[in-house]
Amino acid sequence: MLSRIMSGSIRNLDREYDCTVRLLDDTEYTCTIQRDAKGQYLFDLICHHLNLLEKDYFGIRYVDPDKQRHWLEVTKCIAKQMKSQPPFTMCLRVKFYPPDPAALKEEITRYLVFLQIKRDLYHGRLLCKTTDAAMLAAFILQAEIGDYDPGKHPEGYSSKFQFFPKHSEKLERRISDIHKTELIGQTPETSELNFLQKAQMLETYGVDPHPCKDVSGNPAFLAFTPFGFVVLQGNKRVHFLKWNEVTKLKFEGKIFHIYANQKEDKKIILTYFAPTPEACKHLWKCGVENQAFYKLEKSSQVRTVSSSNLFFKGSRFRYSGRVAKEVMEQSAKIKREPPEIHRAGLVPSRSCPSITHGPRLTSVPRTRRRAVHISIMEGLESLRDSAHSTPVRSVSHGDSFMPRSRSLATDASEGSAVISDEAYSPSDSVLPTPVAEHSLELAVSRQVNGAPCSIKEEKESEAGTPSVGDASDLSDSRATVEGAEGASSLSEVEQVNTFVLSVLRLLLVTIGLLFVLLFLLIVLTESDLDVAFLRDIRQTPEFEQFHYEYFCPLRRWFACKLRWAGSLLINK
Repeated sequence: MLSRIMSGSIRNLDREYDCTVRLLDDTEYTCTIQRDAKGQYLFDLICHHLNLLEKDYFGIRYVDPDKQRHWLEVTKCIAKQMKSQPPFTMCLRVKFYPPDPAALKEEITRYLVFLQIKRDLYHGRLLCKTTDAAMLAAFILQAEIGDYDPGKHPEGYSSKFQFFPKHSEKLERRISDIHKTELIGQTPETSELNFLQKAQMLETYGVDPHPCKDVSGNPAFLAFTPFGFVVLQGNKRVHFLKWNEVTKLKFEGKIFHIYANQKEDKKIILTYFAPTPEACKHLWKCGVENQAFYKLEKSSQVRTVSSSNLFFKGSRFRYSGRVAKEVMEQSAKIKREPPEIHRAGLVPSRSCPSITHGPRLTSVPRTRRRAVHISIMEGLESLRDSAHSTPVRSVSHGDSFMPRSRSLATDASEGSAVISDEAYSPSDSVLPTPVAEHSLELAVSRQVNGAPCSIKEEKESEAGTPSVGDASDLSDSRATVEGAEGASSLSEVEQVNTFVLSVLRLLLVTIGLLFVLLFLLIVLTESDLDVAFLRDIRQTPEFEQFHYEYFCPLRRWFACKLRWAGSLLINK
């Protein structure tokens, strides 16, 4: 009896896993989940812990052993999604950025979005010109330490906080001046709201970059925002497609395709190459989810999407959740006392650390610390939409979220959209896949070109992977052209091979289906079913010839073999 009880308790222990989720304020939530628990169970636990009702904007992210990031699917078992061994470590992040953060109903939701965008600013995902950067940093300073106090805040106090990957003393002085003179009396709630309204007007708001390469082999970052699909390359935004223009997203292996219809019935197909097939699949799933969330009017319109045109090939995925319009309608019905918010206060968070605290440990996942080169973030110019955007008046609900000033800027845009003086190169924490190539050349070229590089330990790494940027200079132009030609020819060969394999698969499946249908037809016609259709077939001369010359001899042969096998079994 004792052994039975002990064995049962051991089985129960094996069915439970420890799980740690790191929240946006860098605190950790630890719980125990059952082996068959689904992602929705863990997500609901975290939202209950945070007292969060507007939870559709958030998601749980984890990183597999290959350093590939994933969003935890709420409809699937957690243990089956995680490729690592327990205990599991994940993190809570904003999955769908609110098109208008100021329209969020509850302060707790705005505060969590504020923490996420503060991270984006620190890691180089949110780009802006210097004046906007100073204002954003001053809002953060006001929200975290309150009004300027000469007794508590000595000269150079803003330098103790690192709001960007790198900034100058001039920018620090500008941040201090704004904090001292323009923000006096603002409460943390007001400062956070002003920060969100300012950040939301920037063109890289909501960008979660995926490193890829174009057909010429040039590095690029693909991203999905509340307003559409963007491609960032070098220091420019080379493509912007509104959600109502995007018609289809496909991937095969490492190749990702975006199909779009623009004004005057102009159809375009954009093709990019991800570092790995897993990275390409993650990119495709993110695109499918973002398009469904921002574009559709109702969740009942969500359909299962296939990564291929052929039903027997490719991945199938369906977004599970409410869409943006439904989320806003549901938020308007919230009626409760505002929950208490525990802010970080004077203690700088790891997303906005104090430089006097020394090195800090990595965030999700717990991998070895590594030094990374972070480029200077200064003198950034404001974005304009590229000529590829070909703006049209949208009738979808996604454009109803777009602020008027942003919409006017989009419609008036012409030419290439310049992001900054330097290439868009977010820090390691934003890269969803390992891209080891050219990382050494990138660091060397930055030093040669005179861009100062500071070597720091990665504080907020979610993937722990080296960044990819536009590392070419004039001295390497010839090598770059040769590499682009080689990559272009290689991509053409890959496309031909992919087409041949698709044709072969289609041919094999067609032949297989024909054989199956022929077999079923023979079985039905030789059966005793009295159906007019089958009776007509049996009366044809061709069928009678087939029946007496082929089917009957074959049936007698099978019967003979079966009797022979039966006699052998009986004799044994």
